[in-house]
Amino acid sequence: MSKFFFVALPSADAKTVTAAIEAGATAIMVPNGNAKAVKTLGKISVIAQDGDMVPGKDIEIMKITKKEDEAKIVALHGKIPTIIENLDWTIIPLENLISKTTNLVQSVKNEKEARLALTTMERGADGVCLFSEDPNVIKAVGNIVRELETPNIPLVTAKIVSITPVEMSDRCCIDTTSLLPPGEGLLVGDSAKAMFLVHNENVQSPYCDPRPFRVNAGAVHAYILLPDNRTKYLCELSAGSTVLAVNPQGNGRIVAVGRNKIERRPMLLITAESEGKKISLVLQNAETIRLTTPTGKPISVTKLNTGDEVLAYLGSAHGRHFGTEIQETITEQ
Repeated sequence: MSKFFFVALPSADAKTVTAAIEAGATAIMVPNGNAKAVKTLGKISVIAQDGDMVPGKDIEIMKITKKEDEAKIVALHGKIPTIIENLDWTIIPLENLISKTTNLVQSVKNEKEARLALTTMERGADGVCLFSEDPNVIKAVGNIVRELETPNIPLVTAKIVSITPVEMSDRCCIDTTSLLPPGEGLLVGDSAKAMFLVHNENVQSPYCDPRPFRVNAGAVHAYILLPDNRTKYLCELSAGSTVLAVNPQGNGRIVAVGRNKIERRPMLLITAESEGKKISLVLQNAETIRLTTPTGKPISVTKLNTGDEVLAYLGSAHGRHFGTEIQETITEQ
């Protein structure tokens, strides 16, 4: 789900407007009379009386100085975005409003306030309005907004084509700092263009206790899907990295990595097909490593048969450069 990222500036200063545009701002808020100057620097929405989003019509700006002000915001019924300006910045009014209405854009002054506003009560505000002229702060908050957006991933059904033993290999067991519910896992593949939903270890087994924070994700070379449609090699993950956990409905959420255990193990090459595209991944040959069926249930790689159906993600046909999608033709086989 996309978040609003507004940047409030006292003028149409070229340096700060450019910083906001490059940081991915949704709109720039400036005093009346500055909209045209902003638009000469880039194609972006402007919040101003002479802009694209007119205060009082397309957007509301509400100050909170006392409890009664919260009721006025709730009475707007979230019909249009509402920028909340706190006299003394505190998270309590936002917590109260999140439970009662939507389209809330919390005013913030720095990265710390932005992250807090966007993660409050897990859902967070629907966006932030940054009051800062510092290009470094603008860039940092833009990065936070993108990081915390929770995408919906279009999963597809894939049919298993083959399960083939391969030589002993180094595999990555990703231990997250979150408890992963049944059905949730990580999207991993030999190619960034096609990935399996590898199920977490929140499964009772006669061989070991459940590890609800763990995904035994695959060999070191494999790609993993991250927030903001980026990828990394599994071996690049370490404590503090962020990854995208996805459930069978395709809902993503950002979780942190606490540990990446790289160990040498016997492996299997799993291949499947969906919509005429090949999906493959080298996974550890063990009962506790599982893919995810279309019903959201885990299925062990040791019990997979050709023709079985599992969930997968078919990415873009474009190439990747340091994990970022680029307009380049790359063949991976």
